[in-house]
Amino acid sequence: METSCVRPDTSDFELALRSIDPDDGHCGQWNRHMRRLGLDARSGERPVRDRLRTDRYQSAGGHVAPDTVSLRYFLVLAQELNFTRAAARIGIAQPALSARMRRLETELGTALLVRNTRSVVLTTAGAALAESAPPALAALDRAWDTARSAAAGELGTLRIGYSLSAGAETAPALVDRLIRGNSGLEVGAVPMATPEISPAVADGRINAGITRGEQPGRDVRRFLLRRVRVGVQLAQHHPLAEHPEIEIADAAAYPLRLPDRAANPVIHDQLSALFRDTRPHPRFHTPAVSFDMSQRDLRDGVTLAPAGEAAVTAQPAGLTWRPLRGAPGLTIHLVLPREQSPLHRRIRAVAKTLAHELHWLPD
Repeated sequence: METSCVRPDTSDFELALRSIDPDDGHCGQWNRHMRRLGLDARSGERPVRDRLRTDRYQSAGGHVAPDTVSLRYFLVLAQELNFTRAAARIGIAQPALSARMRRLETELGTALLVRNTRSVVLTTAGAALAESAPPALAALDRAWDTARSAAAGELGTLRIGYSLSAGAETAPALVDRLIRGNSGLEVGAVPMATPEISPAVADGRINAGITRGEQPGRDVRRFLLRRVRVGVQLAQHHPLAEHPEIEIADAAAYPLRLPDRAANPVIHDQLSALFRDTRPHPRFHTPAVSFDMSQRDLRDGVTLAPAGEAAVTAQPAGLTWRPLRGAPGLTIHLVLPREQSPLHRRIRAVAKTLAHELHWLPD
């Protein structure tokens, strides 16, 4: 007698069975595959999910863990105490709800409901389940949300290293946005010597860095975060302060203070290159103190300090900033590891949005 080749509902097994075509006449192959899955291809019945669930979800006591969808349906029914109303509220047919409840009772090994033609009454076990299930499901929902948040880079501890010159505006703005938009992130920011930032990102001491200039470094990726105009800081009583813009040649006639090259060789070289073609050659010097918030050396009314526009944010009283006409802009970069986790991708997305909203990268 030829064995019938009946195709069951394979929605749960689409990937496992994709390679087998039941219509190719090889019923033996189809039936053998069904038996390996623990199913009877001759019955034509829908695959029994419970049979697979027995192997996958066991409670501490060895009992089968309940189907959470059916459990949620049960809670609706426990509120309505009427199959018709509960099915309508859930949005499924009443026979399907009845089948779900019978399956749930079978899984638990006890009756949950006493049914009659007019109403539904919870058994002692049903009442206990209706009381204890909501907090358990809420905890499960939180676990799912936590996993999704972690996968989206919205959870964890984040350490950002930044150049001191980026600490006046750029770094605080990014840190604030990360904290406000991601309550599950613990964000810390630490000032660092600029040449140390890329290596610290590469070896994992920090998660991300913010640097002035495109700093060299291996095993990192740099993203342009901000472009700022270049100008000079000077005393308000300086002769050039009366001009809305200053010519590069006019600035070169005064002593120019540049950042120490050891602290940031990229920016030092970019700023000094602005005056390469001026004659006579300007007089450059570096400050005795690497980062002097009071800018004492500018108060003589003679010295100028080439700097990006962001310097205006933390400018001491008595000083001002004027742009240099025709000077190329300076750049500020976000530094991330070459191999990026969801947390790194989250930082990148937040930084990109922030740069757009604050017009840090004008067209």
